[in-house]
Amino acid sequence: MPRVLLIEDDPAVRRGVGWALRHRGHEVAEAATGEEGLDRLRSHGSDVVVLDLMLPGLSGLDVCRRIREYDQVPIIIVTARGDDVDVVVGLEAGADDYVVKPVQAGVLEARMRAVLRRTEPAAGPSRPRLSSYGDVTIDRAGMTVTLNGTPVPLAPSELRLLFALSASPGQVLSRQHLLETVWEHGYHGDIRLVDACVKRLRGKLGDSAHHVETVRGFGYRFRAAV
Repeated sequence: MPRVLLIEDDPAVRRGVGWALRHRGHEVAEAATGEEGLDRLRSHGSDVVVLDLMLPGLSGLDVCRRIREYDQVPIIIVTARGDDVDVVVGLEAGADDYVVKPVQAGVLEARMRAVLRRTEPAAGPSRPRLSSYGDVTIDRAGMTVTLNGTPVPLAPSELRLLFALSASPGQVLSRQHLLETVWEHGYHGDIRLVDACVKRLRGKLGDSAHHVETVRGFGYRFRAAV
């Protein structure tokens, strides 16, 4: 079972979610503030972070951004229902997924399992391990991406998104298809996850961001040619 770092300032929510995850066999570390959460992550590590956006002092968004400065651990943000702006900003700050309050332990665990699967080597024995597209080299077995030989730090969702797009160069993939393939959300998923992740991925690819092309009204396409 994965180690979970739960950063939540509401004692009742923290106890309830923590108990539910432990009841399912997870090892859970808790933090009431962003500062405490960052200290715990640096000192003990974690397999997945569950992060409430509404924290006293250092906000959840700032915590998310700081984590992404040095760690690509999967992050699932917790937000109040209907806070669409917070969801988008949180995803653009580096979160891999989100759940809304009141948090249902079964939904949270499903999201955790899905995001952790994105850290596993991509299936597909027919695909070459190494694929190069201009300055970008993708190692599917090693779960790494390099740009001009320098490793690119990609969060799990960013990595899986790039894998999914580059597996079919030149083919337009709809947002819904990517949502089902990368996030495993099914028909009722949130396509904002895809758009925010594409934005982050392009930012990390820098001058090679042109490989990820928007096809307006349809979705995204990976351009193999420079």
